[in-house]
Amino acid sequence: MSGDGYGTHDHTYSFPPMPPMPPAPPPAPADGARAVAVAVLNLGGLGLGYALVRRWGLMLLCWIATAALLFAVLPADPDGVPVFALVLYGVFLAAVAAHGARVGLRARPTWPRQAPLALLLGLVLLAVPAGGVVLYDDARDEAVQQMLLDRLERADRLVAKAGTQSFSLGRDGYRQAVEVYENLSADHPGSRAADRVPGRMKTFYATVGEAYAQGDHCGAIEPLTYLRTVPRSMPRTDLGELTDWPDDRLATSLYACASQGLTAGDTTWASQFGELLTTFPESDQAAKVEPAVRAAVTRTSRDLQGSEPCGAVERLRSLSSEIDGLPGEEAGVDDALARDARQATANADSGAYLCGVDQYRDGDFEAAQTTMNTFVEANKNHKNRARAQKIAIAAEIAQTVPAAGKSLPTTRTGGSISVTVQNDSPDDITVLYTGPVTGSFTLKACGSCTTYSFSSTLSPGFQPCSDSGKNYPERTISLPPGTTYFLHKPNNDSLSTPASDTAKLRSGYIYTECAYATQTLGSGF
Repeated sequence: MSGDGYGTHDHTYSFPPMPPMPPAPPPAPADGARAVAVAVLNLGGLGLGYALVRRWGLMLLCWIATAALLFAVLPADPDGVPVFALVLYGVFLAAVAAHGARVGLRARPTWPRQAPLALLLGLVLLAVPAGGVVLYDDARDEAVQQMLLDRLERADRLVAKAGTQSFSLGRDGYRQAVEVYENLSADHPGSRAADRVPGRMKTFYATVGEAYAQGDHCGAIEPLTYLRTVPRSMPRTDLGELTDWPDDRLATSLYACASQGLTAGDTTWASQFGELLTTFPESDQAAKVEPAVRAAVTRTSRDLQGSEPCGAVERLRSLSSEIDGLPGEEAGVDDALARDARQATANADSGAYLCGVDQYRDGDFEAAQTTMNTFVEANKNHKNRARAQKIAIAAEIAQTVPAAGKSLPTTRTGGSISVTVQNDSPDDITVLYTGPVTGSFTLKACGSCTTYSFSSTLSPGFQPCSDSGKNYPERTISLPPGTTYFLHKPNNDSLSTPASDTAKLRSGYIYTECAYATQTLGSGF
């Protein structure tokens, strides 16, 4: 190369050739035992088959899948492993086992190099998941036990809460608790919770029956009645002697509460005695019912002599009705109760006389008249019947002339003064009189008589019963001296107003009483 300037020159360089890459190791000969070993190791869930053939990523995938399963199933749930998780994990293990078998058929293992030894190791390691299944089942059983114990505890709390309330408010709580106890006994026999149910039922019965323990017999009836229905739900083996626990207590409460009501006049006693006689007819308490009723009749009858005889009559009539309705057949006291009812009625009928006297003295003449008339009708042979008739007459007069009721009529009759009563009216009339003596009689209508106009009675010369041409019906009675009150009332018109007259009778005189009809019935001498 020559020249006096710069120029370009071509240079050629050469490099020695690269040495050839070492050839890849030839695949191991197919080994079925090795393939099975890898598959079995993979079935353990930790991908140890992949570790045997150095497939670390796939082994990590197995760990992740197994960890996901453990996360899904732990802690142990009473309902067990979700089915979808088991199915999914089973499919995964089958897939990695199959894939591991294919990979391990020709792969060279890193450890142990002898396939039989690897297979033996895989079989041994299968005990790990099998043991895990056993442990999980134990954990699940314990979880079930704890769940049942939790149910038992919730039922116990329901009972405790209901025990602080009235029975009506706590009844739903008791019912829910019994449902739990019954479910534990029937559906989970042998569980720790079911084994504790009999003890809990003793507490349950004691709580529901607390009113009886406190001596509140009336308040104990409803809860004790409820307790007798519990055996319909609970197995008898869980109740034992509790099955009959409420019976004697309920019988005692029914008798005690009814006896209190019978004494106090509470109307619920009859239904309670009735329940006792039909539910526990052979009990000692049922045998006491008839004597208690008989004593009540006797006690109430004594009240007829007290200050409120009318109240005693009402109570006796009520007693008779209620006793008559008691179901005594099963207890064998039906006839005795019927006698008690008849005695109460008889005493009430007899006591009506004392009631009428009391009403008369209190000035309640209308009630006294009604009472005495009822007494007279119901007691045909009573010793006080005659006087009751006279009291009824005086009470009727006193409703028009209150002064007539100042003294109680006697059974006295007759007198020395002649009084003739004539009827100058076109109506049949009843004449009632009271004073020293009391009585009544009727006079037929005057056929030729008419009703006087009201204006004619105002005339100074008005004199009824003075027409000599008329034959006035009349009756003469003998009365003693003193004031006698007369009442005239027509028999054919209950709407007419009775007429009254007051006569002060003196010895040595003859009196005439005249009844005549105007717009109201009048009378005079």
